[in-house]
Amino acid sequence: MRELEHEFADELVVIGVHSAKFPAEKVSANLRAAIQRLELHHPVVNDADFAVWQGYAVRAWPTLMFVDPLGRVFGKHEGEFPLEPVREVLADAIARFDAEGAIDRRPMPLAPLPEPSEVLRFPAKVLADADRGRLFVADTGHHRVLITDLNGRITRVLGSGEAGLEDGPAETARFRLPQGLALEGSGQILYVADTENHAIRAVDLADGRISTIAGTGEQTYQRRGGPARETALSSPWDLTLVGDQLWIAMAGAHQLWALNIPSGHVEPVAGTGAESIHDGPLAEATFAQPSGLTELDGLLYVADSETSSVRRVDPAADRVRRLVGRGLFDFGDIDGTGDQARLQHVLGVSAIRENGGSAVYVADAYNHKIKRLDPATRTIVSCFGSGDPGLEDGAGSQARFWEPVGLSVAGRRIYVADTNNHAIRVCDLDSGTVATIEVSGA
Repeated sequence: MRELEHEFADELVVIGVHSAKFPAEKVSANLRAAIQRLELHHPVVNDADFAVWQGYAVRAWPTLMFVDPLGRVFGKHEGEFPLEPVREVLADAIARFDAEGAIDRRPMPLAPLPEPSEVLRFPAKVLADADRGRLFVADTGHHRVLITDLNGRITRVLGSGEAGLEDGPAETARFRLPQGLALEGSGQILYVADTENHAIRAVDLADGRISTIAGTGEQTYQRRGGPARETALSSPWDLTLVGDQLWIAMAGAHQLWALNIPSGHVEPVAGTGAESIHDGPLAEATFAQPSGLTELDGLLYVADSETSSVRRVDPAADRVRRLVGRGLFDFGDIDGTGDQARLQHVLGVSAIRENGGSAVYVADAYNHKIKRLDPATRTIVSCFGSGDPGLEDGAGSQARFWEPVGLSVAGRRIYVADTNNHAIRVCDLDSGTVATIEVSGA
């Protein structure tokens, strides 16, 4: 859509209509934050009551409605769309309406929402390296990755801050809305899910040089693997490294992929590509926009956002199992066990050993909470956050977040990318309190 808006800037007017699936998405403040986060520069209607949806007989997300200069619908497309056919439709329509003298090319008097002025802009994912006293922050809205100490003092900036796909030194290389992070065992290589470039980047932390190791820069609608630098990807959202395999939550393809670092080969390894929630063998299971990924003891845990679920993937047993979550339209804010529990658009997970077993901490984004999942019992409970959006430190159940997206557990602390607050928060598992880190030094 961005490419079409740019190419036909004098003829095409884009109006977004947001007919929300999740209750949190109906709140105008949350919608404004999403518009800023996604860097949209066209008007967006909050169609909270589905009035526009019903008026245009829409049946699916997304749907494109093509409207002529007189306000008449002349085309409709349901679902994701390849670029070229839509470009051809628009070019043909513009030529036809131009011949009729119907196109008004005067600029539209639009005023974009103001840019946030904080040091961070919609940070999405964090990675704590407690052994080396480092915190990696995907400063997504600024198109860069920050390295700070564990108290938030910036020690290095990776990326120029300008959106783009460019390799090279940290000062001049470019990302585009980066998200997930993974650290190679020796701590010398940082992997970055460069989401809107549809690429995986590697940062040599010794000299700061950034290189592209997977993806072509174009989004694919295919679901086939191949040589990593020759294979197009689709919105890689999060990463976790297991041995020499870099697992990728490929949100745009509704799959998990793996990049073999030594061979440079990337391929889908779990999920058919259908958007759903079915368990079973890796190749037969389905996911719905997997957006968070973590690994512990050979098991992977997935934040499957559109089904508001947490899934467990056991590669050795060739099995995917849902732990919490039931379907695309089953969501809420209910602590409990198994099918009784409900989440709302979960986006981040971090697994640790705890109390003689394992625990998965979950960023329950649209419920503005951090929760704890026991994989053995499938029991999930709220730990931090009142459930009301805001920025407030203090006791766990009284503190407030605003759409936390990423989290990373280090020792007895959970580092949280509190996305809409443009902040990094720390949850202390011993004291049960939440504090805000002051990120400074940029």
